[in-house]
Amino acid sequence: MSRARVILLNSALGPLDYRVPSGMAVAPGAIVVAPLGPRQLMGVVWEEDRLPAEPVGDNRLRNLIAVADAPPIAAPLRRLIEWTADYYLSPIAGVLRMAMPSSAALAGARTVTEYRLTGVVPDRLSPQRAQALERLGAQEQERQGLVRELALAAGVSDAVIRGLVNTGALEAVAVAIDSPFPRPDPDHHQPALSAAQAAAARQFTDAVTAHAFAPMLLDGVTGSGKTEVYFEAIAQSVRAGRQSLVLLPEIALTEPFLRRFAARFGCAPVAWHSDLRQSQRRRAWRAVASGEALVTVGARSSLFLPYAKLGLIIVDEAHETSFKQEEGVHYHARDVAVMRAKFEETPVILASATPAIETRQQVAAGRYAEVKLPGRYGAAQLPTIEAIDLIAHPPMRGRWIAPKLVTAIDATLARREQVLLFLNRRGYAPLTLCRTCGLRFQCPNCTAWMVEHRLVARLACHHCGHIERVPEKCPECGGEDSLVPCGPGVERIADEAALLWPDAKRAVVTSDTIWSPAKAAEFVARMEAHDIDIVIGTQLVTKGYHFPNLTLVGVIDADLALQGGDLRAGEKTFQQISQVAGRAGRGAKPGHVYIQTHDPAASVMRALITGDTEAFYTAETEARREAGAPPFGRYAAIIVSSEDKAAADTTARAIKHAAPEHEAMQVYGPAPAPLAMLRGRHRFRLLVHARRSFDVQHVIRDWLNSVAWPAKVRVAVDVDPYSFV
Repeated sequence: MSRARVILLNSALGPLDYRVPSGMAVAPGAIVVAPLGPRQLMGVVWEEDRLPAEPVGDNRLRNLIAVADAPPIAAPLRRLIEWTADYYLSPIAGVLRMAMPSSAALAGARTVTEYRLTGVVPDRLSPQRAQALERLGAQEQERQGLVRELALAAGVSDAVIRGLVNTGALEAVAVAIDSPFPRPDPDHHQPALSAAQAAAARQFTDAVTAHAFAPMLLDGVTGSGKTEVYFEAIAQSVRAGRQSLVLLPEIALTEPFLRRFAARFGCAPVAWHSDLRQSQRRRAWRAVASGEALVTVGARSSLFLPYAKLGLIIVDEAHETSFKQEEGVHYHARDVAVMRAKFEETPVILASATPAIETRQQVAAGRYAEVKLPGRYGAAQLPTIEAIDLIAHPPMRGRWIAPKLVTAIDATLARREQVLLFLNRRGYAPLTLCRTCGLRFQCPNCTAWMVEHRLVARLACHHCGHIERVPEKCPECGGEDSLVPCGPGVERIADEAALLWPDAKRAVVTSDTIWSPAKAAEFVARMEAHDIDIVIGTQLVTKGYHFPNLTLVGVIDADLALQGGDLRAGEKTFQQISQVAGRAGRGAKPGHVYIQTHDPAASVMRALITGDTEAFYTAETEARREAGAPPFGRYAAIIVSSEDKAAADTTARAIKHAAPEHEAMQVYGPAPAPLAMLRGRHRFRLLVHARRSFDVQHVIRDWLNSVAWPAKVRVAVDVDPYSFV
């Protein structure tokens, strides 16, 4: 090749052509360093016939600078990147960036210098240095990392960390960053599978052996042993020398999964998530790209890693909405996983106890095979579920736990069994107001209430992260002792539990307390050691955990997710409560679930209580069909935002005015978004509703290209949106 078409990691640029210097060999997929003005950027060589670029004469081309010492991005992954960019209307460079490591992963060095605590305390200890030593010393394991990583972990600047290095409080450590990962042993421990599990496992292992595209739904009730079944497919893939990928919806689920995996295969898989140090990310990326890493488990971003010989993809808890990326490229990892399997010609397993309607419809249409596990493993039985009518049997004034649930908890604790209280709301109270003047504490950057977090004495915005101290008196009227919390969060339920059961050991489990795999491991160890009697948690505890001594689940506010008019509100509520109910009675002891609701006659509540899953899904599916909603129609959201409200409003109206007229497509809006301001930017939304067969992406792309807007205005498109705020 004398010239090469390159995608640089800059979303503002399209493909650019470069000259290939004499003696340099490149091919499509090669990772290269190219000049752009005075800068040097990383990019990937692409096929010229797949991406058009502005014609440039050979005499105007600049030379490529270098080819990275790394395997090229393979053709199946390049096709996936193209498809994702096209389907989700994103710049191809933005998608490519998810497949590319930092420049450190491409460097030839085999060691990196990290720093760790020595125990030395400097004579001159500034508040920032004291904070750094305190936070780094409070880590579950000895905290070690690069200067930038330690600074982020400690909440200080890089200069503070370097100062601690100079004083001897931190010492340099040379870390070998490319040591090989242990190889999983598919025969390390053979589990005793039930007949149903063995039949399901045979279907999966046959698909792995065939090594062809085969999308399959593993539909098993909570506690049915879905993980053990798809472990057999992973074992078959390892025997064939091929790589497997397991996608998990939450980073907090990674550590429990790693333990189960190690028990089955004799070692941990390669992990990929945001909590990894840079050296760990480099080692994992290179192992994946070389084919050395035979099993990878990670969050949705692991889907774009450059697997050398991918043989199996598993999406665990495939119904989870957290697989939908809400920032940057608005992709859904479940759907992109199916497309990656198609390009790689490999099977993909979607595992769930409560499959999404979109997935069930694919099964009904014959596009996905379905494998069912209708019963729990061994002697375990599904829990009994009962509703508590909060209208007829309300809690005491100022309380949130109904009397019937209190009685059940008393009996459970007396049997030395464990309890889970579920409320999907972090903090102490969702709203704080002044009883004197009525002031409500609102985020200065968002149209959202500040949530009180009493454990850290802070008011926090859960949208932008803004934090304030809880004032001693009202900042508006100056009233003292006039600030009152409204409504409950998990911290408030924990306070009530402490009042009712002072001798019980309690734990609050949310993303505020379980922010890393190590924290999750600590929680699991305490539960297994019965160092916790009552867990008060959010959706973080609804999936993936197996505690045989946990026999009682109380859902504090089952109606919470039904508020707000979300298209999927009923489905999400059913999935979430089914999952949290599934934590009860997973061992030999029977489980019981109490659902506190203001409307026990609602269809979703009736389905949960009676266990009539099919009737609920049938009704929900027919309602979607009649409305032309997904999966029977298409939605795409166009979100316009700017710090200048007038500019955002004008742009949104201009976009609506330019909307093309198609019989198969309607455009609603623009209207201020429910979250009208986010991170200081005013937001307006348009909603496109189209028939399923309509090529809405092509129309939206041409439509938006015909509209000009100021640089200070951002226009984002969310295809198949899950959030409507």
